[in-house]
Amino acid sequence: MKIGELALMAGCSVPTIRFYEAEGLLQAPSRTANNYRDYGDQHADRLAFVMRCRSLDMSHDEIRVLLQLQDDPERSCDDVNTLLDAHMRLVEQRIVELKALRKQLHAVRSTCAGGVCIGDCGALESLRSATGASTSK
Repeated sequence: MKIGELALMAGCSVPTIRFYEAEGLLQAPSRTANNYRDYGDQHADRLAFVMRCRSLDMSHDEIRVLLQLQDDPERSCDDVNTLLDAHMRLVEQRIVELKALRKQLHAVRSTCAGGVCIGDCGALESLRSATGASTSK
């Protein structure tokens, strides 16, 4: 199949496929006589795997490790679990950070009740004072 067909089947863009090829996450396809890329079912399967991993916010390095592990089916799955456990710890840390960010945004938003002109906006003043920017009035 051509790259456009693969992209349509996978629900991604052609540049995404080319990017994954350049990153080594998707193996290079064979070429037809007129130099078109010729993708097979193995490309579609691997692309679906990569996209599922990305949907779980896994890094390219994590995906590369999983692909290497997947290519050794007789190996113990302990390494897969170790990688997933580490990724879950990163997600948990990000959740903590995002909750702190939400709290900060609520605090900034609460400084402006609305209905005033921009020059008197408490939220903008809060953002300026938090960054040390001067208020030139």
